Amino acid sequence: MTPPSATVLERGTYRTRLPAEEWVTRAIPGGALLLVATVLALLLSNTAASDLYFSVRDTHVGFAVGPLDLDLSIGHWASDGLLAVFFFLAGLELKQEFVVGDLRSPSKALVPIAAAFGGVAIPAILYAVINLAGPEGSGSGWAIPAATDIAFAVAILALLGSSLPPALRTFLLTLAIVDDLIAITIIAIFYTADLRLWLLVLALLPMAAFWWLTNKREAWFKQHYWTAWVLLLPLALLTWALFLNSGVHATIAGVVLAFLIPTRGISKYGKQHSLSHTLEHRLRPFSSAIAVPVFAFFSAGVAVGGMTGLLDAWQSTVALGIVAGLVLGKIIGIVGTSFLITTFTSARLDTSLKWVDMIGMSAVAGIGFTVSLLVSELSFQPGSDLYDWAKVGVLTASVLAAVVAAAILIPRNRMYAKQLRESGAEPDGYDRGANWGADG
Repeated sequence: MTPPSATVLERGTYRTRLPAEEWVTRAIPGGALLLVATVLALLLSNTAASDLYFSVRDTHVGFAVGPLDLDLSIGHWASDGLLAVFFFLAGLELKQEFVVGDLRSPSKALVPIAAAFGGVAIPAILYAVINLAGPEGSGSGWAIPAATDIAFAVAILALLGSSLPPALRTFLLTLAIVDDLIAITIIAIFYTADLRLWLLVLALLPMAAFWWLTNKREAWFKQHYWTAWVLLLPLALLTWALFLNSGVHATIAGVVLAFLIPTRGISKYGKQHSLSHTLEHRLRPFSSAIAVPVFAFFSAGVAVGGMTGLLDAWQSTVALGIVAGLVLGKIIGIVGTSFLITTFTSARLDTSLKWVDMIGMSAVAGIGFTVSLLVSELSFQPGSDLYDWAKVGVLTASVLAAVVAAAILIPRNRMYAKQLRESGAEPDGYDRGANWGADG
């Protein structure tokens, strides 16, 4: 008997991606798009086109309905709207790892989990210490160097390390996933202002409907694909709008909705991909090609005021704290914590990993970029000196972290490649087609 045709939302099935969609979700092309968007933003914001760039970024589009104010600038739509898609995918990945992935086994994930906390704490402490004598208000940026940009980090590791041990990429992915969870928690707790609790309570209604549709109507989903989307998307948008106006950062809505999606796959037709994996597979191209690059384009633009302005920014305690946190703090926090855990507990690193490889991987984790830029917007008033210094610090630190990683990992990669050639084995290639979260 011929099995029925599959729909996009059917559990256990994937729609075949178009070639362009498949290309954009690969680690290196995805990182390249982010880099292009960043460079373009810096060029436009520091040339004769700067007035046009900032005018477009600050143009308001939207409306207000009762307690819901959706009249936002285009830059705001990018950071609170499009980036919610990125956080939705991060939430899907987090739940998958906790339910069916490596994080379901605490003993197996102990070292990278502990390393993630160390990689958040030490950069934050370094920033805070450097800004003890900083300008008024600079201390509120303590969380900026705590984040790791998964997309950029995995892209750099894929570019530098075709022959590095596969366990190194697995360690980085696990660490980055936990890092994301910590960043999400920090944003939810420390960057919530003027909380309107009743709007959060009201958001429980569309969230409950969203959960019921995705968890209790599986068979109906398979038969009514377009109707399902017509119901799900408005519920998701309403939840997002209520979070946006509640005082909790709107991107948290993406994470909360992701945690409502079922993760365990049940299928009669072979492949066992959950609805969570299916949605991730479907939305990843949009996030990689549009959501994150557009956010980067509108967030990375900062008028540095020529070399004088750049030097002033680099000399500020804000930029110095961010650079020290991301470049030095990540290495000290991740490697130091991993060393302590493996020395004083029964936990061990994968036997293929060497400490010098761990240092290089930790340097890669110092590429903060996307989430660090977001936290910069939450920490400082846009347009202020502190805000501009923070952006310069994030961009500078991310470049330096990549350079340090390259200086360590390129020679290591050559050594591993030579060993593989001598043994007659094929290099792993770091799955150059992989994105930061596997499709399942």
